[in-house]
Formats: sequence, C-alpha cells, structure tokens
Amino acid sequence: MKVKFLFIISLLLTSAACNPHQPEVLYESEALTIKQLSPNSFLHISYLETTDFGKVPCNGLIVMDEGEALVVDTPVNEADSKELIEWIKTKLKSKPVGVVSTHYHIDCIGGLGEFHRQNIPSYASRRTIELAKSNNKILPQNGFEQILTLKVGKNELINEFIGEGHSKDNIISYFPYENILFGGCLIKELGAGKGNLEDANVIAWPQTVVDLKQKYNKAEMIIPGHGEPGGQELLEYTIDMFKE
Repeated sequence: MKVKFLFIISLLLTSAACNPHQPEVLYESEALTIKQLSPNSFLHISYLETTDFGKVPCNGLIVMDEGEALVVDTPVNEADSKELIEWIKTKLKSKPVGVVSTHYHIDCIGGLGEFHRQNIPSYASRRTIELAKSNNKILPQNGFEQILTLKVGKNELINEFIGEGHSKDNIISYFPYENILFGGCLIKELGAGKGNLEDANVIAWPQTVVDLKQKYNKAEMIIPGHGEPGGQELLEYTIDMFKE
C-alpha cells in the first residue's frame, strides 16, 4: 500500500514538473495574484464578487521588454489596479506604457481610472468604447477598428477583433515573442461551463474561435478570461462547447 501511494505521488509530481502551463506565483495578496508564465509574460488575477457565480477570479496579462510593460485587461477595480501598477514599477522595474481592454465588462475596464490617473494610455476596439459609453462606464482613450499592434521594448503585442462570441466587442491579444495568446472571455478553461451569456453571440462564437485557431496556430500558451492557462486544447474545448 505504501509503495502504491509513493508511486501515485511520484506520478503527480512528474506531471506537475512537465506541465509547461503551470505558472509560478510571484505575488499574492487578498486582492491580487501575479504568476510568471514565461521570462517576459505574467498573469495577473483579481477577484470579482458576483451574484450568480460567487467570487470569480479574473485573468489579465502583463508583457514586458527592455524596461517597458503592457497590460491586457485591468484588475476589477481601481484599488487593485493601483496595486498592480506599483508591482510592475517596483518588482519588474518596468514602466507601464499602455493598457488594453479586451471587452467592455468590468473585469476588463474596472480599473481604467487608475491607469488614466497615472498617465498610462488605454486602448480598446471602437466597439468596446461604444458599448462602454452606452452603459455609462469609463471609456478607453484610444480606439481601433480591426487590429492594433503596440510596441513594448523591441517586441510587439498584437490586438485583434476576430469576431463576436462572449460579447460583440471581444478581442484577443497575442505576444509573438513568446507565442502567448490572451483569449480573454472568448476562451474557456478546460472543464468550464458557458458562463455569463448576457451579451453573447452563441451562434457566432464557435466560428470565431475556429478563425482564431487558424490564424494564431503558433500560439503555445492560451490564457482564458477565467481559470487556468493551457494550450490549443482550450480553443478546441471552446469550439466544441458552443457547437452544441
């Protein structure tokens, strides 16, 4: 029995060690968790209290190069955003040069006010800006139609509207230098349910992800809006879920 137990523990440890998507926790407070995904990329997680789904962890991305950093999606509020910005400045020794909101919900734009106060420019699709305005939310400062490439150090972050899904305005962000794709709420973690469909286009959703998968087939790490990162299997899982 003892040998069997040790064998199972060994398998679990080996599996964890071999999992390329198992990020290391660098920072943790009551409001914010930051994990390292790769040498230049970091996952930030803040927590949204909801009526329907309880306390929901919400993912965002930080990419950095040569003392500059770009943030994808703000934490859920301004206090958490201030905490994140301070961490980037003090621990990464990097200057935040922009923040991208992948859609207009609070888990993407809830902390924009703090970024603006610290003179960090914000970017979003024009669809997101229009929806934020019609819902009386704080507005991202710079809009784009289909695709926007932002520089961070010598590298770049590609932000693109592929199609509707979780919302009419959801975009993705891709960091080619490390083949990291932030799918946001367009993409589901393995085992997740369909989640909040209030603004969703469930008919278009699977084809949008098919198009995403074809265009960004070199992506090695996929980050969903909520839950654990993974590989291309997250795209397949999301496609299959909404084909039904």
